[in-house]
Amino acid sequence: MLAVPTLANLRITAQTIAIGAIGAGLAELLNAPIAVLTGPALFVSVLALAGLRTGIDNTIRDLVFLLVGIGIGSGVDTSATAAMMRWPLAFFALAVMLWFTLLLCAQILQRGFGMDRRSAYLAAAPGHMSFVMSISTALDLDTTRIVVIQLVRLLALTLSVPVIALAFGYQIPDRVFPPGDTIHLANLALLLVSGYILGYAFHRFGLPAPLLIGGMVVSSFGHGSGLTPGVLNPWLAYLGLMTVGTLIGARFDGISRQALLASLFAGLTVTVATTIMALAAAIPVAYALGFEPTHVIIAFAPGGLETMIAMGVVLGANAGFVAASHVARLLVLTALIPAFVGRIKRD
Repeated sequence: MLAVPTLANLRITAQTIAIGAIGAGLAELLNAPIAVLTGPALFVSVLALAGLRTGIDNTIRDLVFLLVGIGIGSGVDTSATAAMMRWPLAFFALAVMLWFTLLLCAQILQRGFGMDRRSAYLAAAPGHMSFVMSISTALDLDTTRIVVIQLVRLLALTLSVPVIALAFGYQIPDRVFPPGDTIHLANLALLLVSGYILGYAFHRFGLPAPLLIGGMVVSSFGHGSGLTPGVLNPWLAYLGLMTVGTLIGARFDGISRQALLASLFAGLTVTVATTIMALAAAIPVAYALGFEPTHVIIAFAPGGLETMIAMGVVLGANAGFVAASHVARLLVLTALIPAFVGRIKRD
């Protein structure tokens, strides 16, 4: 899964992370909500659209995901497992919401923006962008337009979810990860190695973001059992989350401003529709389960898996619930998208 990065990739990665750091710093100065994620996402995307080469090497990205997963798992305690018995209701509501969202947004794109039905369903998918791109390429559809709509959704949700949290009266904490004594280097090394091994197994089974989930699982076990106490160094935790935010902006690399403008309104319209659907499902579920509404909104928000999980932990949500919800979202979409596209192909 990991490969030695080339010098060219390392140079571009260093440049992109530096830009992300500037974006995070500017966002901190402006007191933007969750500046460590929103600042880099916005600043890097703007420069990428201006023509600057951006990108993060896959090996560096995967190592960062592993590190962030370990940081997220460090916040797990014994009370987290008590809530797991109530999660199936949330997953059922999530699946129903995804079905209706896919239908609604595809209709919007067909009737409002003149997209053909297969392209509309792929562009309307609330997540699983790599899967959507592979299907679009195989069917020889307008992949650029589909990707732009998907990217607009990712960036818009990254920027809007913290604002929605504030609108619900939620006070966003200043900390990045839970406070505590810094984890011993030996324990960190143990979690990194075991997290990579588990992540590799998840990768073989096709699980999304395998190293992020692998790191989170082993860290949750290590901290829940008391075997690997301690939290990530604050600067290391900040760097990891900042890189996750930078990745969102770097995805706009190679997208022209003309392509963005051509599909910007379509992307924003779909984003608003998916957000409304997520809110409509999340709020009743939150009250039914006795969860904080903002936490369920983050769990149901169809943003980037890595970004939403990281955002959830910054907001103090149950990390396991948020992660499980987003993995469940992608698994449901893995079944729904081919079903809809295949049905259309036979019409």
